[in-house]
Amino acid sequence: MNKFTPHLSWIVATALLASGCSNMGEREKGTAAGAGIGAAAGALISAGTGGKAGTGAVVGGALGAVAGNLWSKRMEDKRKAMEKATQGTGVTVARTADNQLKVNVPSDISFDSGSADIKPELRPVLDQFAQGLDQTMNVRVVGHTDSTGSDAVNDPLSVDRARSVREYLQARGVAGQRIEISGEGARQPIADNSTNEGRARNRRVEIFLREPQKAS
Repeated sequence: MNKFTPHLSWIVATALLASGCSNMGEREKGTAAGAGIGAAAGALISAGTGGKAGTGAVVGGALGAVAGNLWSKRMEDKRKAMEKATQGTGVTVARTADNQLKVNVPSDISFDSGSADIKPELRPVLDQFAQGLDQTMNVRVVGHTDSTGSDAVNDPLSVDRARSVREYLQARGVAGQRIEISGEGARQPIADNSTNEGRARNRRVEIFLREPQKAS
């Protein structure tokens, strides 16, 4: 075992423990996890090239903290606003591994079976989503169906559902060129299509919000 390995293990363990603290927000968790990864990498590189592992860990930790905190305050504010606006509706709001905001809208408030017409219950959700978006944020809408019917029916239906969401967001002031749409048909089920409940969960729309990547 290399002489710096115990120190390295301590750094990683401490950062992972910190990143899992329940009283941390998403940004703080990202910073802590990034710091741990950066510190470990910095220690390895520094010691491996003849430098001091401790110094490398400090530098790497600082850089990692920046990299791990790519979830900006405005993204966190939007996540909290969406959670508040959709509480009790069945809509789920989450941060993805690649720092996008994901809003999953089930059929209960999105679309009836075989339809691409937006339900009235979905409108307040989309209103809240559109609120406060500036000209740098990008949106991706993905439509899904249950397995009822053939791909020849489900594929265009899923795209039509995504298109309906885009048109609604455009009417609320979101530039159309910033909204990417696609349809997955029945190819990405999240529940069992053999039950009514499962089919209802699969008949959904997912909306992603992301900030543009900063040039390095």
